[in-house]
Order: sequence, then structure tokens, then C-alpha cells
Amino acid sequence: MPRPDPDLVARLRAAGCVFAEDEAALLAAAADGPELEVLVRRRVAGEPLEHVLGRVDFDGLTVRVTPGVFVPRRRSEALVHAAVAALPTPAEDRPLVVDLCCGCGALGLAVARRAAVDLHAADADPVATACAAENLAGIGTVHTGDLFAALPSELRGRVDVLVANTPYVPSGAIGSMPPEARDHEPRTALDGGRDGLDPARRVAAGAGEWLAPGGTLLIETGTAQAPVLAAVFGGHGLVAHVGHDQDRDATWVEGRAAP
Repeated sequence: MPRPDPDLVARLRAAGCVFAEDEAALLAAAADGPELEVLVRRRVAGEPLEHVLGRVDFDGLTVRVTPGVFVPRRRSEALVHAAVAALPTPAEDRPLVVDLCCGCGALGLAVARRAAVDLHAADADPVATACAAENLAGIGTVHTGDLFAALPSELRGRVDVLVANTPYVPSGAIGSMPPEARDHEPRTALDGGRDGLDPARRVAAGAGEWLAPGGTLLIETGTAQAPVLAAVFGGHGLVAHVGHDQDRDATWVEGRAAP
């Protein structure tokens, strides 16, 4: 890749972009002339690079992500691998996987790339589900609505793996997040309530009637929150354990329903 324009690198660095050279190269590869200038101005104004480029690299995939939609983080790749490991084997039929709070659909898409599954994804935000529908076209079915209310009733009691990247930032910590996230991603995709676990509690409370016998629920969370969430899982009849991925700095809670 050609060395990026030093003036472009300087503009990005002055705007606070830590990886200014890498970003300059990506922007220059995406457009040139007046179109490049539009992209640069958006980035300098603080818009996330992924929104500016219209894509994010996730688990070896290039995933479309549009302005106003949560940008999946690398740590969530760990949730994908945990979900694939939890799929029933051997499976007579394609396992049923639900990606709840799906955002752009990256987690479900990555699971479907690694295993043949019957995929459903859902989110309350119609902007997110419109983006997810593009990413999952021909791969899975996308629904819009509040958590389980979005899902078709015929999925009840049949879900083999339910993966949920619920919002888990405590409300009081939103203001200290980087401006890229705080100002450009929907608060509903970030704010987890007083201790960050309100949406996760709702998912854990409702999962039992949707999981198949022996089915698995996986929710990403913070390291300090994990023991609390594991206890919540246990309170709803799930056998829970906490998973960690040090390379990705990821933590999740996995709960298995009774066989």
C-alpha cells in the first residue's frame, strides 16, 4: 500500500486519531479527490472510522455498518467462538441460533460463516435491523422489536444457542466513554442501566422459555459484572460459568438449560 499523504496524516493526528497513518491509508483507498475530502472531514469531526468507511473488519469478515449503528468490537469475536463451540453435535438438523440485540448482525453472520445454522437476528432499533438485513441477506432472518417480543412464536423452546451482546455500560459511565461511541452510537446500544446489567437480566429472565432442552445462552459482559450475571443465570435455572479470552480482552457468561 502506498505511503499515505503526510498532510492527511497530520490532519488526522491533529484531530486525535491515534492510528493516523493507518486511517489515512484506509481513507485514501476508499476514495479520492472531493469524495476523499468528504470522508476526511467526517472523520476529523469525530465520526467513527467504521461509519465513515461503511464497514468494519470482524472475525475475518468485512461487515457493513451504517451511521447510527453500534460498531462491533473485536472482543465480541470471543462470543462468536463460544457460540460455535456450544452448538449441539452431532446435529441431525441445522441448529437454531438467535442473535439478540444484533446491531448490524455481525455476531450472527460470523457464527453462520463457521457453522451451518438456522439463523435469526433481532434488535429494537430499526436502523440497526435495516443494516443487519443487508449483512444477513440470504443467510438469516432479521426481526425488529424489543428482545424476545421480536421473535416468531414458533421459535419458542427450540433455540439451541442464544447469543446476546446486550448493552452493559453503567449509565453513569456513558459520559466518560470516547466521543466516537458516546456521540455517534445509539445510547440504547451502550446504556445497561445503573450497574450495566439491566438488559442482560431481562434476557436471562426470558431465555428459559425460548431455549431448547440443553440449549445455551451467552451474554458478553464486563469482568467485574460477570459473577453477578452468573448468579442471575443461576437464579433462572441455567447452569452458568464465566468465560474469558485474554487475547481479545473479552468476558462472557454462558448458561446451559436443563436437558
